[in-house]
Amino acid sequence: MRILVTGSAGFIGFHLAARLLDDGHEVVGLDGFTPYYDVALKHRRHALLKEKAGFCGHEAMLEDFSVLERIYGDGFDAVFHLAAQAGVRYSIQNPHAYVQSNVTGFLHVLEGCRHTGVEHLVYASTSSVYGGNARLPFAEDQNVDHPLSLYAATKKANELMAHSYSSLYGLPTTGLRFFTVYGPWGRPDMALFLFTRNILAGKPIDLFNNGNHQRDFTYVDDIVRGVVAALDHVAAPDPDWDPMTPAPGSSSAPYKIYNIGNQLPVSLLRYIEVLEQCLGRKAQRTLKPSQPGDILDTWADVAALERDVGYRPRTTLEEGVKHFVEWYLDYYRP
Repeated sequence: MRILVTGSAGFIGFHLAARLLDDGHEVVGLDGFTPYYDVALKHRRHALLKEKAGFCGHEAMLEDFSVLERIYGDGFDAVFHLAAQAGVRYSIQNPHAYVQSNVTGFLHVLEGCRHTGVEHLVYASTSSVYGGNARLPFAEDQNVDHPLSLYAATKKANELMAHSYSSLYGLPTTGLRFFTVYGPWGRPDMALFLFTRNILAGKPIDLFNNGNHQRDFTYVDDIVRGVVAALDHVAAPDPDWDPMTPAPGSSSAPYKIYNIGNQLPVSLLRYIEVLEQCLGRKAQRTLKPSQPGDILDTWADVAALERDVGYRPRTTLEEGVKHFVEWYLDYYRP
């Protein structure tokens, strides 16, 4: 297949593009290389992809529709849309970047798919859309109308926009709500990266909500297996969908929403214990109150994705953190 991966220099996009190339697909990667975090890390990811046969990379912003029109011109069998302005806390500081990238950018991706006959659009949503929900585990049948951050609101907007295009134009769309992805080549603004850097430097780590969070930490290889499996399960109208009691995760249009996580919440304190064991060092801990926009706990119900595509996470927390630490020590050589 000929596949477009947006955000191909990003954490998950890089791993996904590498897997698709290894499977023999032709991959066109698109990334804006924004300076939200270390651009050198993004360029290094893309350089590794360029070493593989079948990869073509482009540097462009999704907001520039003229560039997307040219890229879409050659046609794609499928599109994986992973590019976005990420981060809950940064969305409070710089809201305009989130609307430009996550809303306008996604509109351009949808328009490209619509006008060139893309057979399946798979896009990244987030567990942050569950916002004020307290019922655990989070399931796709829950209402997600109470986001706690603009980042979450833009991702909910993506799900709504996707449904409108599925309904109007018959474009099959599948949204995947990612739950706290971690692993080698991860984002430097994520907790595991920050904790590792500070512990090795002898600096304290900040534990918000006094460290009492629980997160459904999901290893990146498990995520990629699920994303690739979703490609082959093209979204289709749900024959059981009832407009009198509409299910949020499916539709009479070719539209589907899935959780993709580890289905095993872990306390932040346990996460740190495993990291300390892998590094052979103890962390200096600074307890702080909760941050605006943070969800207290996350826990993914992945029964629907398991039923439809056979998704099952395989990587234990101990294995995943060990793989990350090995990569970090090799890449940064602190």
